[in-house]
Amino acid sequence: MTLVTSLPPGARVPDDRLLGARTTSLTEHRATYPVPPQPGRRSLDELIARIERAGLLGRGGGAFPTAKKLRAVAGARGTPIVVVNGAEGEPASAKDATLFQQAPHLVLDGAAWAAAAVGATNVVVALERTDRATLAVAQRAIAARAHESSLTFELAELPPRYVAGEEHALVAWINGGDAKPTYGRVYESGVAGRPTLVDNVETLAHLAQIACFGSDWFRRLGTAAEPGTILCTVGGAVARPGVVEVPIGMSLGSVVRAAGGATEDPQAVLMGGYYGAWLGRDQLTDAVLTNAHLKPLGVSVGCGAVVVLGTSSCGLVESARVLGWLARESAGQCGPCVHGLASIADGMRMLALGHADRGTVDRLQRWGDQIEGRGACSYPDGAVRLLRSTLSACADDAQLHARGHVCAGGQRPPVLAVPRRPREMEWR
Repeated sequence: MTLVTSLPPGARVPDDRLLGARTTSLTEHRATYPVPPQPGRRSLDELIARIERAGLLGRGGGAFPTAKKLRAVAGARGTPIVVVNGAEGEPASAKDATLFQQAPHLVLDGAAWAAAAVGATNVVVALERTDRATLAVAQRAIAARAHESSLTFELAELPPRYVAGEEHALVAWINGGDAKPTYGRVYESGVAGRPTLVDNVETLAHLAQIACFGSDWFRRLGTAAEPGTILCTVGGAVARPGVVEVPIGMSLGSVVRAAGGATEDPQAVLMGGYYGAWLGRDQLTDAVLTNAHLKPLGVSVGCGAVVVLGTSSCGLVESARVLGWLARESAGQCGPCVHGLASIADGMRMLALGHADRGTVDRLQRWGDQIEGRGACSYPDGAVRLLRSTLSACADDAQLHARGHVCAGGQRPPVLAVPRRPREMEWR
């Protein structure tokens, strides 16, 4: 199968990338984007090579090379299936829902191009069942393209759990099980035992644009090692909280200014969401939005969530609330989650309230060391990362709280909100 991209007459190659492709109408979308190739049994090797030259990394948090995923699925035995992962369980992120609602056909085109690349004939679009607005947009978009090709789209409504978007949990749910992490190589045996490509909403939108406009166009923005743009959900003490699209490699300060700038002097910034880490005041000046620059600081770009903590708030109180929520959101499949996260959450809560003793900080550090890397999945490692960065970024406050001197920041409205769930939220 040969890759032929024929743009419609008069079509304009966009400079404003994802958020500039704003239309829910398939007719308007097709004025710029051609119909993707029909599904077939042979993989579209030329497209995979184009994605590889573009250097597209996954935008779901793991930053895995997209072309490598495509090649693995295309080379597996059996007829593949493509899963669009829109299960945005991260409370600090709204980028996937925003993108899907504004440009659903760009996302579905990405899934169609990916299907052509791996030889799939079926696509499952997975969204949280409580996100009725995005589900409605997805239903209309899928219906609009029902007669455009022989590619089959199916909508799956996931339970709103934090780990439901982990690819093994997502595949387990589609297969009729609970939305909890499991083991195995989904690219070899995933949905219905078939080779399965699971890609994030934003990743697929980028894939569609690379397929149409080429790898050189994609590389005009970003860095050589991490090209392109990224959607960031900026919140906390900023003038215009919301989703912004910025080139990778931009300074963290510029990302905050893209959201209207900070409304308070920042004391810390949470990078990567609740599975990420705090950057302290002394780290903010030199922070750059690339994984290469952030890794020495103990954090990554992750899902692109950026939350500014102003000086009037308390980082200990904010993190204690999130760690308590993460403990409750655990799938409960291993001791580090069931016991370890609960102990850490309780210790942080006591510290935030000023009811701890002077040994609490050391105990929290020790508990983090004991559970890191020992979970059934990497979920507890994310909680440990948040814990350690809190104790580092808020070291002075932690010592004051341990001596019973509670700051006034705990009386402020929450900066890091956590969803309210029924006590026994189902996993199906």
